[in-house]
Amino acid sequence: MYYVGVDLGATNVRAVVGDESATVLGSDSQGTPRGPNGIAVTEAVLSVVRGACADANVDPTTVTAAGIGSIGPLDLAAGVVQGPANLPDTVERIPLVGPISQLLDTDEVYLHNDTIAGVIGERFHADRNPDDMVYLTISSGIGAGVAVDGNVLSGWDGNAGEVGHMTVDPHGFMTCGCGLDGHWEGYCSGNNIPEYARELHEEDPVETVLPVEDPDFSAIDVFEAAGEDTFADHVIDQIAHWNAMGIANVIHAYAPIVVSVGGAVALNNPDLVLGPVREKLADMVFINVPEIRLTALGDEVVVKGALASALTAGTGDRSRVENPP
Repeated sequence: MYYVGVDLGATNVRAVVGDESATVLGSDSQGTPRGPNGIAVTEAVLSVVRGACADANVDPTTVTAAGIGSIGPLDLAAGVVQGPANLPDTVERIPLVGPISQLLDTDEVYLHNDTIAGVIGERFHADRNPDDMVYLTISSGIGAGVAVDGNVLSGWDGNAGEVGHMTVDPHGFMTCGCGLDGHWEGYCSGNNIPEYARELHEEDPVETVLPVEDPDFSAIDVFEAAGEDTFADHVIDQIAHWNAMGIANVIHAYAPIVVSVGGAVALNNPDLVLGPVREKLADMVFINVPEIRLTALGDEVVVKGALASALTAGTGDRSRVENPP
């Protein structure tokens, strides 16, 4: 039997085809369209699913089940993404479950928020299937997938874990991509770090090598200047403060044993992102401080979690698999 996993992110969309042991047989990926509408994004998803099936030499109509890890917010009842925060406003509605079900000729299509797919992947592929853990992504956006007492928390509408939209700054210095002020994601996501750096520089216009006036100024510029530019180091320290505050809130809410971190910002800058957070948490957390680690699944954590979801009827429970890895 064959299974499909899909990862729809704000930057990239990818798909894999795997067998009963979750071995990846084929894959495909491309950039996420910025429009002109949600149907264009749906078409990109279908394209990479077809590409992954072709790479695996698998007829799409023979696939048993599919899992999807997607940016949110989700409308689970309709099987769509509705009003994603990190895509243009013209991308209002992205149909997923219906079109993929039709392409694969199966009703077994399981839609999750991408970070929920991430925690499914973390648990499924771990040496021990940890009952209490968080998968946190720090990427174009920020979000978390949470498992408590062995149960992956989805919420009635599939939108549990949108921790990037927790208010960390009641003064609302920064506006999040969702349009609200003071959210964790407004300070620390890859999309918002450049604007945060600009705002900090406007408050204190010190000399810096960072091209803050350049429209192409990016989070990459900030981290590349670490250790060589005083202002870049200041921005990174401020980002660490907000990240530690956000992670402390997650720890207090869910008491995980492990917080596994992924996403491009963290994966590409683990020492600069996670190192300072580990140092700060002891002074910010009232309960047991969990292990803070970088995901071992790299940038495949969501797509492998989506594949694990397909294998386990959306649960991530390895006992459902005949020969779990």
